[in-house]
Amino acid sequence: MKGKIHSIETLGLNDGPGIRFVSFFQGCRLRCAYCHNPDTWKLGGGMEMESEELLKKALRFKHYFDRSGGGVTCSGGEPLMQPDFLIDFLKKCKRAGIHTALDTAGFGIGRYEEILEYTDLVILDIKHVDRAGYRQLAGGDIGEFHKFAHAVNESGKKVWIRHVVVPGMTDGNEHMEKLGRMIRKFDRVEKIELLPYHNLGVSKYESMGIAYRLQGLLPMNAEKVESYEKKLRETAGL
Repeated sequence: MKGKIHSIETLGLNDGPGIRFVSFFQGCRLRCAYCHNPDTWKLGGGMEMESEELLKKALRFKHYFDRSGGGVTCSGGEPLMQPDFLIDFLKKCKRAGIHTALDTAGFGIGRYEEILEYTDLVILDIKHVDRAGYRQLAGGDIGEFHKFAHAVNESGKKVWIRHVVVPGMTDGNEHMEKLGRMIRKFDRVEKIELLPYHNLGVSKYESMGIAYRLQGLLPMNAEKVESYEKKLRETAGL
């Protein structure tokens, strides 16, 4: 089974437990205003790779996985955009005894139940809490996210939550309360992480000739984000 991979990180420490082999899948339907990897958007980009070849690359690091409690993380882009390839790769990983994590915005094209069958951990990036905000910030319909969120809950898989705090868009106490209520709907949330908005990807937009929608917006204050995260944990019941 062939798929499109943007890039690979072989000793990742931030995308799941332990040491991770992180494969960044090519393709994404969302157009998040703060996305720092616009070169992952088009499905036609990246490098073509067989799932067996990708597995062989991952297996080189299996002793690190076993010693650290790590494994493979499928990220992107949006890995859900290549369901056939993703399922085939995840199946191979599970047969090889490798822990699997899915780093996703929950915005794909279906087959969610089957994907989750071979996923141990879902790292879920919640873009926004309501339909209008989701459309404005990410360029998509939040209804698709809710479909995936429902499938995650039905699967009973463990969940880590991520949320980027953008000044004037996804900050404020009211927003955090709504986000907390949304998170409480998930049964097995183990971790919540708020990420402060930064503008480090602006140069990539310039080199690709793409207008950066948040031009001039200052990075989010890290201390403020910490206070939001504390409040969010309380609201979410963690």
